[in-house]
Amino acid sequence: MSKLCNDERITAGKITSTHGLRGEVKVYPLLDDPDRFLDFTKVIIRTNRAEFEEEIENVRFFKNLLIVKFKGIDDINDITKYRNAEIRVFREEAADLEEGQYFEVDLIGMDVENDDGRKLGKLKKILHTGANDVYIVGDDSGKEILIPAIKQCILEVDIDEGFMKVHLLEGLE
Repeated sequence: MSKLCNDERITAGKITSTHGLRGEVKVYPLLDDPDRFLDFTKVIIRTNRAEFEEEIENVRFFKNLLIVKFKGIDDINDITKYRNAEIRVFREEAADLEEGQYFEVDLIGMDVENDDGRKLGKLKKILHTGANDVYIVGDDSGKEILIPAIKQCILEVDIDEGFMKVHLLEGLE
């Protein structure tokens, strides 16, 4: 779903650049449903140096990005410090997860084993494709397996134990 951090806040988007001269930024949304940004009021902006709480004044859609305006920031010079920063929100604001849906942060690093009990490695990365997500599982030797995130392949996910059981379709190994 979305790229997240290991606390109760998740990264909902990434500020890519400024937009215009009036303090707006372009944001690449990292949530399955970018419309959720319309419901956010206060967010945390996380830069490499610090975190800042900001209030969203306006959100509009622009191609595959969002244009976000923060309250009280009205000049390009005041917003440039947020370039390449993350926009973070509390989990409960990000999404109402249904059964079988997970936040990426809860999946990344998870131990993955085949349905025959063989350890395959850890979930390293999630690729977002048009049809379905693909999990990249890597072992200590650097070998990687790409596993489609579909019901036929993902048999069990235990967030609390950090464990995933998968079935590898023919040709995946």
